[in-house]
Amino acid sequence: MDSLAKLASNPRVTVRRAGSSDSDGTCVVYWMQRAQRGIDNPALDVAVEVANALGKPAVVFFAPVPFYPHANLRHYRFLNEGIADLAADVRARGAGFVLRRFPEHSLLKFCDEVRPALVVGDENPMREPRSWREKAAERLWVPLWTVDADVIVPSKLLEKEQYAAHIIRPRLQSRWGEFLTPLSNAKAKFAWKPPVGLASLADRLGDADIDITEGWKLDRSVGPVSEFRGGSREASRLLKEFVASKLKGYGTQRNKPENDRTTRLSPYLHFGHLGPHTVALAVKKADVPAADREAFLNQLLIWRELAVNFVHFNPVYDSIECAEPWAHRTLAAHAKDRRPVVYSEKQLEAAETHDPLWNASQMQMVKIGWMHNYVRMYWAKKILEWVKSPAEAYQIAVRLNDKYELDGRDPNGYAGIAWAIAGKYDRPWFEREIFGQIRYLSLASSGKKFDSKKYIAQWLVGGLFG
Repeated sequence: MDSLAKLASNPRVTVRRAGSSDSDGTCVVYWMQRAQRGIDNPALDVAVEVANALGKPAVVFFAPVPFYPHANLRHYRFLNEGIADLAADVRARGAGFVLRRFPEHSLLKFCDEVRPALVVGDENPMREPRSWREKAAERLWVPLWTVDADVIVPSKLLEKEQYAAHIIRPRLQSRWGEFLTPLSNAKAKFAWKPPVGLASLADRLGDADIDITEGWKLDRSVGPVSEFRGGSREASRLLKEFVASKLKGYGTQRNKPENDRTTRLSPYLHFGHLGPHTVALAVKKADVPAADREAFLNQLLIWRELAVNFVHFNPVYDSIECAEPWAHRTLAAHAKDRRPVVYSEKQLEAAETHDPLWNASQMQMVKIGWMHNYVRMYWAKKILEWVKSPAEAYQIAVRLNDKYELDGRDPNGYAGIAWAIAGKYDRPWFEREIFGQIRYLSLASSGKKFDSKKYIAQWLVGGLFG
C-alpha cells in the first residue's frame, strides 16, 4: 500500500520488523513506553495515521513494570500521576487506551488478545529499553515500527556520536526547517471497540486511589515529592508560567540557582509527559528578547539532543569508559594524587561533607527530586575530588543521580556527569592535582557567579530543611 510505504519512510520511523501488515488484524497497537502523552507525540501520530490508512482503529497499550533499571517509588509515583491525563488525551483523539501493569504487562499476550495488523512503538536510546524493543521485533509476528518521538531531529540521522556542541549545532540547525514544525495530532477515524472481557486498569482511572505499584517488590526507600506532580496538565501549566514570567531574562538569570528562573520541566520531558516540540514552539513564538529565546533553545535543542546522541551512539554512556582519550590520560596520570578529604558514598548521600554548597545541592536533590543544572555540575566535580578514583566517582554520581532525581536515568544526566567528571564535550584545561586537565570548579569561584550564600540558606541554614 503506497500510503503505508510513505509512512514507513518517515525519517522518525525505524522498521524493526518488516513485512506487510496483517489484513485480518483488528487494530494498530501503539506500545507506549517513553513518550507518555497523548498530544504532540510523533509515535502516536504514526500509529493513528497507519490505522487510518488501513481502515482500522488505533489502541495505546501502556504497561508499567517494576524492573525499570534504578527506578524507585519516587519515579513510579510521578509516572502514576500522569496516567489520567494520558488516557484522557488519547481518548480525545479517538484512540483506545489499555492500561496494564506487571505481571500482566506482556506485549505479546496483549497482541494475542487483540490480533493487531501492525505494532508501533516509541524509541528509547537507553540500554535496557532498547533491548526490549529488539526482543519484541524478534518475537512479534506482525510488523514493528518504532518512532523517535522525544527529540526534534531523529537521532539516527546524525549517524554517529557527535563530540561537541559546536559540531552538532549546524547539523541540527540544518534540519530544523524539516522537523521543528507543528505535529499532526491526527485523530483516529475508526472507533476502538475492545474485545469482550479485555482486561484494562483504564476502567478504574476515575478511582483516585489507583496505584500501579501495589504489591510490587520495589525500592520504596526514596519517597514521592510534593514539589512536582506528574502529568501533561501540570507540565503545560509550568510551560505557560515559564513563557509568561521567566523566559524574559533567561539568558542572564538561568545560571543563578538561588532564583527560580528555570522551567523545571526536565522530569516531564524525561517521562514524556511533555514533548520537545511543544516546548520549542511555545518559546519560539514568545514575545521576549531574541537573546533569551536563543539561550533557552540552545539548552533544549542543542545540549539536550547532544545528550540523546551520546547515549544513542555510545554504549558505555554510564561509565568512565566513555571519556575521550585525552581525559583518560590525564585522569590516569593523577589517579594516585592525594585527596584533601575522602568521603564514603554513605556520607555523600547524607550530605555530610565540609562544603555547604555541595551539601545544599545534595539536599535539594534528595528532598525535591530536582537539582539546578549549574550546581549539578559543581556537585559531580566535587565527587571526583573527594572519592578514591575517577571510576568510583563516576559510578557514585550515576547512582545518586539515578536514585533521587526525577529526571534521573536519562541521557541529560549521563551527559552532565560525563562532562563534569570525564571532560566530555569540553577541552583540556590547566593542569592541577586530582583533576589533571579536567575543568575545575571551586566554592569560591562559584560564589562569584551567583549568590551561593542565598542558595545554601534556602536548603540548609534556616531554610526548608534547616
